[in-house]
Amino acid sequence: MTVSITREAIRAAAQRIAPHVRHTPLLRLTGAELGLGQDVTLKLELLQASGSFKPRGAFNRMLSAPLPAAGVIAASGGNHGAAVAYAARALGIAAEIFVPEITGAAKRARIEGYGARLVVGGEAYDAARQASEARAAETGALMVHAYDQAEVLAGQGTVGLEFEAEAPGLTDVLVATGGGGLIGGMAAWYAGSGTRVISVEPEGCPALHAALRAGRPVPAPVGGVASDSLGARQVGAVMFPIAARHVAQAVLVPDAAIRAAQRLLWEAARLVAEPGGAAALAALLCGAYAPPPGARVGVLVCGGNTDPAGVA
Repeated sequence: MTVSITREAIRAAAQRIAPHVRHTPLLRLTGAELGLGQDVTLKLELLQASGSFKPRGAFNRMLSAPLPAAGVIAASGGNHGAAVAYAARALGIAAEIFVPEITGAAKRARIEGYGARLVVGGEAYDAARQASEARAAETGALMVHAYDQAEVLAGQGTVGLEFEAEAPGLTDVLVATGGGGLIGGMAAWYAGSGTRVISVEPEGCPALHAALRAGRPVPAPVGGVASDSLGARQVGAVMFPIAARHVAQAVLVPDAAIRAAQRLLWEAARLVAEPGGAAALAALLCGAYAPPPGARVGVLVCGGNTDPAGVA
């Protein structure tokens, strides 16, 4: 599947969703604060509505299509479900969210707190996805895919639009990858700009890493501390051609590095990031990605839906 996600589509998405999402801030930390050889600019999408970047794609999908009486339906490890529930409440429509058993209590509570009907079942995201698709066929609800729809990618690409506007000199941008909607949108925005977009995945969830090696999306293992947010079995067909052309490198990080990044974000900046939200920074801390000399590095902290007691 080849779908063009252009800068124009991302700009249009930014205008469409602007009344509904937050323009999240940047935070610049010195190399001394991080124990690294270079300063880092963080984009704080963990401060986005519903606790992650996901409302961008959810709103763009819902505002780009007729909304049926049955409302919307989605499968999620947690963050996308919370975003869809949040967007549905804002737009005054019903939402039904399917999550796997690994989804934590904090994310389940957030989804239900936004008024959505929550359905829990299956060991991992893929089981929830299959159940949601069957349910959508029954009800006629609009499917809002977590990462494999053009409108979702364009919405997530608005993170890149903001990041470049506020930090125009970045040479390297590190992005955590699950199913690929975020990095697909980010890579589409930065394509041709000279900025290197780096994918970071947990060792236990190497979906894009495996796809790039195979030359196509292929099934990959799902496990580890960030599997509730980055645990897609396979990257999306829409994002893969974008990643194959415009993602400069795909690296893997161990769970221990992700936990260390969570602790460092708390100690250095009092930011409570979930494991998936800290994964991109982990690549710098453990050396999985070593920026070239003189690099100006940006890192997306993409989510904060976790129990703070597990971080501090």
